[in-house]
Amino acid sequence: MKPVSTWRRRAAAVLAPALLAAGGCEEPDLSLPTDAQVAEYFAASRIQSAEMTGNVAVITIAQSSDQLRRGGRIWAQVGPYIYLFSQPTVDLFRDFGGLAGVRVVTKVGSAEVARALLPRAALNGVTWRRALNVAGRARLEGTERISLLEELIEFGEEHTDHSYNERYVRRR
Repeated sequence: MKPVSTWRRRAAAVLAPALLAAGGCEEPDLSLPTDAQVAEYFAASRIQSAEMTGNVAVITIAQSSDQLRRGGRIWAQVGPYIYLFSQPTVDLFRDFGGLAGVRVVTKVGSAEVARALLPRAALNGVTWRRALNVAGRARLEGTERISLLEELIEFGEEHTDHSYNERYVRRR
């Protein structure tokens, strides 16, 4: 009889936490925003379009050709990161659990200048704070301190899948 009660205690010790955990499970939030909702999140920005492509929000930004003429390679590269590392992106990830990523595409006319995809899991709480700080400083002081734009580009390239049009960004 002793082995049965020992077995029952062991089984209870193993199964009880599993049953409690299973009882507390909820369906994961796999909701996705509509095109209009994505556009609303970025309404304060100068977006050209916003759409969902699968489970990725794609934001298209019209970039000024004058800005690229004056700023050259740096402004071509920094374009997506200015918008990608922003509160609207944080809010989209927070509010829509099924959103896998946010992609920002910058264009001059119909020509694509640059693109960057930020996957949901690319940043954690600490790196998001850093991203918002670096991008905010670049937005505020980037024209006076080009090193802030370069810092944002470096941060963006480390955390995104990105590409640049060679017409605007020559390979080094």
